[in-house]
Amino acid sequence: MNERRRHFLTELLETASPSGWETPAQRAWVEYVSEFADEVRTDDYGNAVAVHEGGDTELAVAGHGDEIGFIVRDITEDGFVRMGRIGGSDKTISRGQQVVVHTADGPVNGVIGQTAIHLRDPEDDSVAEVNEQHVDVGADDREEAEELVERGDPITFDQTVVEMANGRLAARGMDNRIGIWAAAEALREACEADADATVYAVSTVQEEVGLQGAKMVGFDLEPDAVLAVDVTHAVDAPDAPANKQTGVDLGGGPVVSRGSTNHPKLVDAVRSVADDDGVDVQLQATGIRTGTDADAFQTSAGGIPSLNVGLPNRYMHTPVEVVDLDDLDDLADLLGSVALRAEEFAPYSVDL
Repeated sequence: MNERRRHFLTELLETASPSGWETPAQRAWVEYVSEFADEVRTDDYGNAVAVHEGGDTELAVAGHGDEIGFIVRDITEDGFVRMGRIGGSDKTISRGQQVVVHTADGPVNGVIGQTAIHLRDPEDDSVAEVNEQHVDVGADDREEAEELVERGDPITFDQTVVEMANGRLAARGMDNRIGIWAAAEALREACEADADATVYAVSTVQEEVGLQGAKMVGFDLEPDAVLAVDVTHAVDAPDAPANKQTGVDLGGGPVVSRGSTNHPKLVDAVRSVADDDGVDVQLQATGIRTGTDADAFQTSAGGIPSLNVGLPNRYMHTPVEVVDLDDLDDLADLLGSVALRAEEFAPYSVDL
């Protein structure tokens, strides 16, 4: 990964964008793709679309720009912040973490309190629900806390990007900064090679709270096909449950989903391009739904052929999500190659 691409990835990972508050990350994405896209446009909720103007065949490569987090639900008389969830936040890893409350006046530092091990009942190993946990911002009472934060302010973990051995990277929000990063890089390749097809790179909002942005974009854009890029579970860590094994390993390459939402013509197209380019891909079974923006695009505008293309990710929805940078480079290059050959595989419909 060259320095410019890596800097862009780090910028995205260090920019907080919980669902409903994606503007900072969306701005960073728009600024980057504006360097090479023929056009960049946004809608009223902040979904962003960058365009390479080509022929009649239209292919969208989409990721979601939002992340999970928490929200200020209430403030106690003693000045502690009570939380609610934004998306699928995990109650088992939140206590004892440093957080940032994102307010209109700027960031406010805090910690999610955890009773010391010395004071807890050793027979009680239960985990409090998120709405029973609290953030300590250092205030002495409600009045002082309300001068710092207010109900409805979003909260994210305060984490840095950590480089690990063998080209692995850990950070909060890999889900799904890698998706919008890869979509941008695929568009770059399409622009530089002057792809015959019209190619869209998309960064959607509010995926973590119901695929909302993809519903908006699918209705408005109505491309011929969509590759929805997101993380997927790498199940090669020691504590991955046996009954949840999928065969997806970190470092094994991008993941092509099969079944349900995933259009068979797109599955074949991506696998064919991967074979031709010598890119190793892993297959994943999704018999009911993908749980990604692909599910929303599929049912938009009368039905858009859609495919979920994934990146292996360990420890999803934690502050220490881990990905392999070789996987990520291969993902971007694969998506770019598919974009360059998009017209070859059109029309994207099943043969009956």
